[in-house]
Amino acid sequence: MAPAFKEWHKTFWENLGASVQLHNIKKVIVVNHRDCGAAKIAYGDAKVANAAAETATHQAALMEFRKQLKEKHSNLGVQLGLMSLDGKLERFA
Repeated sequence: MAPAFKEWHKTFWENLGASVQLHNIKKVIVVNHRDCGAAKIAYGDAKVANAAAETATHQAALMEFRKQLKEKHSNLGVQLGLMSLDGKLERFA
């Protein structure tokens, strides 16, 4: 979702579309992870400087993903989460 990676967006949506068509998937599960170097590149150090900022940054990106998914593939379900490096998963509604 990050503008820093906008060149990847088209490829992702095309790949997902092909997966839906070929494999009849019903749900997309997206799990971001804490201490993510790509998040630092995409949003800057301040947006991941502490747990609260990092959570807010990932949650905003995942909510934007949900919005775009519903626009492009309204029939797909979605589950979103943020995983700690110890394996604990925080789900976003």
